[in-house]
Amino acid sequence: MTEPDRRVLNMPLWASILLAAGAGVILDAGFPDRDWWILAPVGVFLMLVALLGRGPWTGLLVGAVAGLSFWLVHVSWLTLYLGLPPWLGLAGLESVFFAVGMSLIAVVLNRGPRAWPTTFGRLGIVPVVVAGLWTAREAISAVWPYGGFAWGRVAISQSESPFNSLVAWVGMSGLSFVIVWLCALMLQLIRAGDLSISARSGIAIASVALVLVFPSWPTVQSGTTRLAAVQGASDAGLFAQNSPGQILQDHASATLPLIGEDLDFVVWPENGSDIDPTRNAQSAKVLDYLSTKLDAPIVAGTITLRDDVFYNTSLLWKAGEGAVDWYDKVHPVPFGEYVPDREFWRPFAPDLIDLIPRDYGIGTRDSIFDINGIRAGIAICFDIADDQLIHNMISGKAEIILAQTNNADFGTTDESVQQLAIARLRAIEAGRTVVNISTVGSSAIITPDGETLDSLPTWEAGVMVQTVPLSTSVTPAMSLGRGIEWLVSGLGLAGFLLCALAGTQKRRNKFGA
Repeated sequence: MTEPDRRVLNMPLWASILLAAGAGVILDAGFPDRDWWILAPVGVFLMLVALLGRGPWTGLLVGAVAGLSFWLVHVSWLTLYLGLPPWLGLAGLESVFFAVGMSLIAVVLNRGPRAWPTTFGRLGIVPVVVAGLWTAREAISAVWPYGGFAWGRVAISQSESPFNSLVAWVGMSGLSFVIVWLCALMLQLIRAGDLSISARSGIAIASVALVLVFPSWPTVQSGTTRLAAVQGASDAGLFAQNSPGQILQDHASATLPLIGEDLDFVVWPENGSDIDPTRNAQSAKVLDYLSTKLDAPIVAGTITLRDDVFYNTSLLWKAGEGAVDWYDKVHPVPFGEYVPDREFWRPFAPDLIDLIPRDYGIGTRDSIFDINGIRAGIAICFDIADDQLIHNMISGKAEIILAQTNNADFGTTDESVQQLAIARLRAIEAGRTVVNISTVGSSAIITPDGETLDSLPTWEAGVMVQTVPLSTSVTPAMSLGRGIEWLVSGLGLAGFLLCALAGTQKRRNKFGA
């Protein structure tokens, strides 16, 4: 009988390191703005190949190289204004998660075929455990530490691929799981020298076909709304030199041509007003004037101050009534909007830490606005990457998602396109229209099937005026909540423990213990 642990594709450590370095770059190329989505699974597959023959410690090294290669390219936009330390810090932290996850996967790839020596074990169990571990690593780094960084998930690379409809069924973590599972299955098919070529090909083709022909979730339209989204092309970045009120003026000027339009509401981006209308009469007059002339409320982003705490806030403003509702960002960005454990971190980079002179508070209000009977979920900037916040919106009966953001700090880099890819997947996953409106771009209106209804050029002032669908449908991904993530992550971690125990038992038997 053919040995189930035949050493197909194993290579020296130096070759594994070189392959891992190249695989990280290839994985990044599968993400926006290139949109070469097919390269993402290629990158994952090559990373798995690099782990063959590796133990947990060399797997950790190979994983660290793969992680650094990917993350240093993927978040290079951090260097535009902030320089090397934040870029290296974030990429380094994410690479630690990456390395640990890859080390665990190395154990499963190399001990799994011996722990489960049957065909079902090698082709059925090992790929599931590998994909589960990958998904668990993504899930943990998305929420920890300091709220996590839900960027770089394999699912995001598939925002415009044939796989994107799956996200409505299994969510972001589920989509990552499926992509990595296919890669791991293909690797195991190649390693399984005791299977006929026809059997291997048949399983592979059936697996791919199952995913590619999976139907889109049929979102049921509950109504429509006519809205306008305004991009003021304002340099609202951290180091921008603006006179007070300039950003407000830019968005007001871009909004004036809408007078005469029949609109249900108007939405401005995060920081659309640099002067808080709840504390400044002149700013309030501008919003009152526009809301009166448009005969429509305005959803505007600004910085508010209440009880000596600053908040990144979205206001629902109505003429003559002022702010009738507001949402304070519940997931402010660590080391961007606040400095956690400031006294601890400041000695390491005092100049950078001092660039953030004030810490934004963490909001406690819900993120749903009732806009004259239309329930809108509000996401401010990186909120759109937070799984739980999206689930909370749908639980709160949101019929549309308004994603307000300010990407001015990142110029014309990939950051805004990466964020738009997340917004596109959220539209499909939640079965809702997503209005992604930025101060400078990338601004677009995405329908529940993931199509772009309207968009604006970056760094150009303009408006999107569209009648868009509303929905109260609940997709399977939203109905199941985080359950899929817990399930596949649990399978991965349980499988790893079984592999580790099997290896320990084998060593005991070898030495007669």
